[in-house]
Amino acid sequence: MENTAKLTQHSPKHSWQSRTAWRKENAAQFVAPISWVGQRRSRVADGLGYAGMLIVLLMIGLPVYWMTTGAFKFDNEIYQLPPTWWPQQPTLQNFADAWTSVPFGNFYINTIVTTFFGSGFEIFFGVTSAYAFVFLRFPKRDWVFLILLAALMIPNQVTVLPNYLTVARVLGWANTYQGIVLPGASVAYGTFLLRQYYMSLPQEIFDAAKVDGADHLRTMWSVVIPLAKPATISFGLLSIVSKWNDYLWPLIITNREEWYVLPIGIRWLTVQEGYISWGPVMAGTVLVVLPVLVIFLYAQKYIVEGIAAGAVKG
Repeated sequence: MENTAKLTQHSPKHSWQSRTAWRKENAAQFVAPISWVGQRRSRVADGLGYAGMLIVLLMIGLPVYWMTTGAFKFDNEIYQLPPTWWPQQPTLQNFADAWTSVPFGNFYINTIVTTFFGSGFEIFFGVTSAYAFVFLRFPKRDWVFLILLAALMIPNQVTVLPNYLTVARVLGWANTYQGIVLPGASVAYGTFLLRQYYMSLPQEIFDAAKVDGADHLRTMWSVVIPLAKPATISFGLLSIVSKWNDYLWPLIITNREEWYVLPIGIRWLTVQEGYISWGPVMAGTVLVVLPVLVIFLYAQKYIVEGIAAGAVKG
C-alpha cells in the first residue's frame, strides 16, 4: 500500500517519457518483495530436501553402523540394554570366529567364480543384444524388443521352478558352477539400459565408420563400447552386486557345503548349537559387504551417469 501511495503521489503525470523514467528508477521497490518471497520458498524447499535426505541417510546408515560396530563387540555387549553405540572393549575375535566356524574361504572362492562369470556373461549378452536391436535390421525387431520388455515384468521367483527342473533334472548340473551361473547369464534389464544409451549416440560417427569400411564387429568394439563406457560400467557394477548377493538360486541348486556361496555362509553363522552369536554373524556380514562396497564407491559416478542417460535418452 505504501508503494502504491508513493506511485499515486509522486509519479509525474505530464508526459509518457517522464512516467517511464520514474518507473525504471523505482522498479526495485516493487521487485524486492517478490524476490524475497521467492528466496523464502527456495529456502523452505531446500530445508525439506535436506530433511528428507537426512531421514533416508539414518534409515540406511543406522543398520550399517550397527552391523559394523557389532562386529567388534562381544556378545554380552551386543545384548546389553541400553545399547552402546561404540565398542567398549573392541575385539577382532569375531572375524576369526566367522572365518573358522564355516569354510568361509571356500565360500569366497565360489562367490568370486560365480560373480566373475555370471557378470561377464550378462555384460557380453547385454552389449551384443543391445547393439543388434539398434544397428541391425531383421524382421519383427520391434516385436522381439517388446517381448524382451515383457520379461522385465516377470519376477525371478516365477522362473525358479522351471530353471531347477531344467538345470538339475535334465542337464544334471546341480552342485556345479555352470548350474549356478547359466540360468542368470542374461537379463532383460541390461539389454534395455544399453539399447537406450546406444540410441543416443551420434549417427554421424557410425556413418563415418561405414565409410571407412568397418564391419559390425569392428564398429561395436572400436566405436560403440568406448562411447557407451558409462552405461556399460554402471550395468556391470549392478550385475556384480546382484551376483555377489544372490541367495535364492544358489540355495536351491546346491545342497553340498563345498558349493555354497557367501550369502548362504552367512545363514550358516546365525545358528550354532542353538545359540545365535551375533558378533561372528556381523563380522561375517562385514566381510561379505566390504569388497562390493569398495567397488561401488569407486565407480558410483559411472552408475549415476549411466542410469540417467539410459532413462532420459533414446
